[in-house]
Parts: sequence; structure tokens; C-alpha cells
Amino acid sequence: MREVDRGKITAQAETPAAENTGMEELYQNYKSYAFSIAYRMLGVVADAEDAVQDLFAGLQHRDRSGIQNIKAYVAKGMTNRCLNMLNSARSRRETYIGEWLPEPVSEGYDGPEAAAERKDNLSYAFLVLLERLSPAERAVFVLREAFEYDYEAIAGMVGKSGSNCRQIFSRAKRILQTEPASRLPSLRYVAVTESLLVRFTAAFTSYDVGGMLELLGEHPVLVADGGGREVHTILRPMTGRKGVTALLTSKRVMHYLREWKPSCGLLNGEPGLIFTDQGIVKCVLCLSTDSTGERIQNLYLLMDPAKLSHITVPPEPPQR
Repeated sequence: MREVDRGKITAQAETPAAENTGMEELYQNYKSYAFSIAYRMLGVVADAEDAVQDLFAGLQHRDRSGIQNIKAYVAKGMTNRCLNMLNSARSRRETYIGEWLPEPVSEGYDGPEAAAERKDNLSYAFLVLLERLSPAERAVFVLREAFEYDYEAIAGMVGKSGSNCRQIFSRAKRILQTEPASRLPSLRYVAVTESLLVRFTAAFTSYDVGGMLELLGEHPVLVADGGGREVHTILRPMTGRKGVTALLTSKRVMHYLREWKPSCGLLNGEPGLIFTDQGIVKCVLCLSTDSTGERIQNLYLLMDPAKLSHITVPPEPPQR
């Protein structure tokens, strides 16, 4: 369930004036909130952490007497920093070799985002979809959909009018054409997805074409991110049952995955596969299901070492 206190800015201050609160207390109280905005905007843990540190470093050296609503200040400050970082990142990604995917967060990682992510998870598939938006569209959409700010409050954060923000949000919704950004997966969804992953692992490791076809939806898509030049992998998304099945059951392509140990773990609050070699995370597989919830629609394979540093190895299940 979405938390109400992450919602709309009202005329009354929701939080104590910043001048009456110590810097360490402000940091402890709002770092998770700041990170939850930055991670949704940027899709990279290290970049989000840098944005949070930059915000609070600047806050430490400024006169805080005029800040009446610290939550609004944090939201605006993070939005501005993330917009600048996104505009810079877009030019870098134009020269990125292969597909660029955002960085997932595992359940066991205990960084500043842990509390926020566990309370209000953003599915990995939706994080990928947000990449379709321009920086301004992403900012407006995230602030409205995930944090429930009203349009006038968003206008003050992004430097546009309230009506313009409403139009931007509507346009972003049309581009995405999907479910709300934040949700906690149901127990049934988790159970079904875990079952799919178990069956997927069996079919993948045994090159079982028939078993793989039973698992895939009507129009599956496989996207892989090897980190540009870092790791050799497929450079363009593979689409369609025939192509995806052929790729996943090939004895030549991605054969190295079968040399690593697959384990089921929570990635952005949903089950995914974490491949390890002697305890080191080598690859993760996130997926989303089709409208039935019982077949695999999208597969996201991350092999970029830089995007795996915040993934923790799932603990071994207890021996019976």
C-alpha cells in the first residue's frame, strides 16, 4: 500500500522547519526519501547516492532559516539534480554499445534506499519503461504517480506551469500505457513468478526447446546489457517466441551462464534469478509476465559488472 506521508504538499508545512533540526537528524530522516526519488529518476544506485550526498552537502552549508517544508525542499533539490544528470546521461547513452538497462536493487542490500524500496517497490520492468520518457516527462511522472504531488507543487519543482505539468503527465501516461509505477507484488504473484523461474532454470540449463516455449508469452522480448564494451552479449533486443527460444536454448550463445549457479532472489521486490560464480554475482535476470500473469513476456539480462555491485547473493535455503 502506498504511504500517505509521501504524498501531496499542502498549504501547511508537513515537516518541522529545517532551522530547528540538526543536520545529522535531517540526513537520517530524509536520506531514504531523497534516494527513492533519485533512484526512480536515474535508475542507477551509485548516481542516486551521489545526488543524495550532493544535496545534503549543499544543505549543510546554507542558511536553513527560510526552509519551512524540508520534504518539499528535498523533493525539489533532488528533482533538479536528477534532471541535470539525466540530460548529461542521454548524450553518453547515445554512444553506448548495445542496450542500456537500469540497475536493479536486491532485497539483501542495505544501503540508504533499502527502507524506501521495501515499503513502496518500483518493479524493474517499470523502471525500464521509464527510459522511454524525456527527463522532464520522467520527473513529472515520478513526482505525480509515485509520490502523489499535486501539479502546482510539481510546477515549482520543474520550473513549468501547473497546466503544463498536467499535460506532460498525460503525455507520459500515453507513452507508457501501463500500470501505476509503484506497487507491492501480491503473494500469488510472487509464488507464480518463483514457479516460472524454477521452470525457466530447468529448461534453460537442459536446452529444452519445448519447455521454454511453454513458458514464453505470445510476443516475448529479451534485452541484455553487457556494459557497453565490458561484456560480450547480444547487442539488440531479441523479439518473438522463435527467436527468443532459439537464443535461450542455443549451445553457443550465452553458454557461460550455464557454468554459473542460479539462485532465486528478490530484485526490486520481485523474484528474479541471480547467477553467481564462487560467491561472486556475475549476472542477474529480471522478468515480467504477460497479461495472464503465468507466462514470461519480458526478460532483462544484466551482465554489466558496474550494475551488479549492489546485488547480494541470496542465502542458501535451510537444510531439511
